[in-house]
Amino acid sequence: MRSIADAQRDMREAYYGGATGAVTSATAWLVAAFVATFVNPTAGMWTLIFGGMLIFPVSVLLSKLVGRSGRHSEANPLAPLAMEGTVWMLISIPLAVGAAFYRVEWFFPAMMLVIAGRYLTFATLYGMRIYWAFGATLALAVIPLLTFEAPAAAGAFAGAGIEYLYGIAIFTTFNPGTSK
Repeated sequence: MRSIADAQRDMREAYYGGATGAVTSATAWLVAAFVATFVNPTAGMWTLIFGGMLIFPVSVLLSKLVGRSGRHSEANPLAPLAMEGTVWMLISIPLAVGAAFYRVEWFFPAMMLVIAGRYLTFATLYGMRIYWAFGATLALAVIPLLTFEAPAAAGAFAGAGIEYLYGIAIFTTFNPGTSK
């Protein structure tokens, strides 16, 4: 790669600007929301955690279905940032689980904060400013959930809705040669 812009373009092209991951993640959140509603909040929590393990492989498959490689160049200097962001997210999940031991309703808002931080790094990874708004929207959505003591499923539905909103926005505005 000759420049960061080239590396970002490679990431955008391989993963459809991250849209496939956002939509896949949104689906995991939505399934967790339904489980939290119709089974119980704790089952919804574990659904999101286990569903989260499927996000990357399913998003790669979805990337391939929309005509992308689902694989960045081995020489891409941003690959470590992607891995570091993943590791940071994984080691932050126990904080959300710990919050749930105190109040189960806090799990999904805590996860929204964890995921918000991950999306903020995607602004650099993909070279797309929309990820700043994405991360900020997730983080700010936590405020009313906690202020109004929303039920656990409300947090899961909020996470799903925000992820679908931004995932669809990225899908519809995606242009691999430019940043947004």
